[in-house]
Amino acid sequence: MYELLDKRTANTSDRVQTPMIELSGSSLNLGFMPYGQWWRRHRRYFWQHFRPEAIGPYRQTQQSAAHMFLQKLCDNPSDLRKLIHFNFIKVALKVGYDIDVDDGDDEYAKIAKEALEGPVEGLVPGKFLVEFFPSLRHIPPWFPGATSQRLWAKWQAAGERLKNVPFSRAKAKLGHHTSEEEEIVKDVVAIAFEGGTDTVLSATLSVFSGVSLHPEVLRKAHAELDAVVGPHRLPDFNDWDSLVYVNAIIKEALRWHTVTPLGVPHATTNDDDFRGYFIPAETMILPNVWACMHDPDVYEDPDVFRPERFIRDGKLDSTVQDPAAFVFGFGCRICPGRYFAEAALFINVACALHVFDITQPLGEDGQPIEIKPGHTDSLISYPEDCRCMIKPRSAAAETVIRSHATAARQALNERTSGR
Repeated sequence: MYELLDKRTANTSDRVQTPMIELSGSSLNLGFMPYGQWWRRHRRYFWQHFRPEAIGPYRQTQQSAAHMFLQKLCDNPSDLRKLIHFNFIKVALKVGYDIDVDDGDDEYAKIAKEALEGPVEGLVPGKFLVEFFPSLRHIPPWFPGATSQRLWAKWQAAGERLKNVPFSRAKAKLGHHTSEEEEIVKDVVAIAFEGGTDTVLSATLSVFSGVSLHPEVLRKAHAELDAVVGPHRLPDFNDWDSLVYVNAIIKEALRWHTVTPLGVPHATTNDDDFRGYFIPAETMILPNVWACMHDPDVYEDPDVFRPERFIRDGKLDSTVQDPAAFVFGFGCRICPGRYFAEAALFINVACALHVFDITQPLGEDGQPIEIKPGHTDSLISYPEDCRCMIKPRSAAAETVIRSHATAARQALNERTSGR
C-alpha cells in the first residue's frame, strides 16, 4: 500500500469524481477535490493554520471545551454521542470562526450537524444509482418518487449554509480577500467540520466502547492518571508524553475500530505498471485500511481491544505499526488536520478517563447487558452499539469536573466580553 500510495503519490493522488460529491454537499471539501492546482491552493491554506507549529493557540479552546463536555456528560450520561459531537462542533466553530456556542441547539451547531449528514450518508460507493446513471440527477425533487433527489437537495442546501452563514458573521474578522480567495477561505474553514468532526466522534466513541467492555483497561488507565495527574486537577497537554497507557488506548481505539475502513478512494492520473499489473489512468484505488489494522501477522488477536500491544518497557513501542500511519490517509492526500485531531482526541479521552467510571450498561434486573461490538457500514464507520454506564469515580472527581467547567465558562465569558 505504501509503495503504491506513498512512493507513487504523484500518480495516485487523484479522486474519482462522481455525481455524489456535489449532490452530498461535499464539493467544498479538499478531501474530495481532484488532484490539481485548485486542490493545492486549498491544502496550502489549510496547512498554514493546522500544521503542528500553528495549532498551539487552539489548545486552550480544545481544553476548555473538554472541561465543559465533562460536566454535560456528568449531568446527561445517556447523551454520550450527542455531547461528543457537539463538543467538536463547538471547537471547530471557535477555531474557524471565533463563534462561541454552549448549547447543542444553537443555530450554528444545527447548521454544522445538518451539513455533516450528506458526506457521511451520501459518499458510500454504490449506494445511489446516480453514480451509474448520472442523468438521474436531473430529475426534479418534486417529481413523484424522487426521494433521493429531495435528499440531495437537502444536503446541498446544508453544505451551502455551512459554507456561508458562519462566514458571513465572521467575515469582518478575516480581513480583505479577493473573491477567489474568499471562496477558498469559506471552503477551508468549513472543511474543519466535514473533515474532522465525525471522524473524531467515531474514534472517541471507540474509546468509550473499548474501555466499557474491558474493565481491566480502565483500571490501568485510572492508575496511570492518578500517579501522573493526581486527584485535584484534570490532565492537560503538558501530561501528554507522560500518559503512556492513555496514548496506547487511543492508538488501540483507532486500530480496533477503523474510522474509515476503506479510506477515501484514490485514483491514478496516468497509466502505471505495479508489480507486473497494468493500472490504467483514472483507476479507482481503495486502500483496505480495516484489513491492515486487523492483520494477525502484525497485531496478535486483532479483534481484541488490548492497548498493551503498543507498549514495551513502560514506553510506547516504536516497532509496532502505528495506526495513525494508516487512518489519516496516504501520500499527498494524508489528512492535513491530523495533528489537530490527535490533540482533540488526547485531551478529551485523558480527561474523561480520569474522572469517570465507564462500564457496561445494566438491564432492569441489575445485570450487565451483553454488548456485541459491531461497526456501521457508512464511509465513516461508527461503533454500532456503544451503550455504556458513565458516572463520576467519586465525589471528589465530580467536584473536579464542576470546578474546571465553571472556570472554563468564566474564562470564555471574559474573552467574549473583552473583544
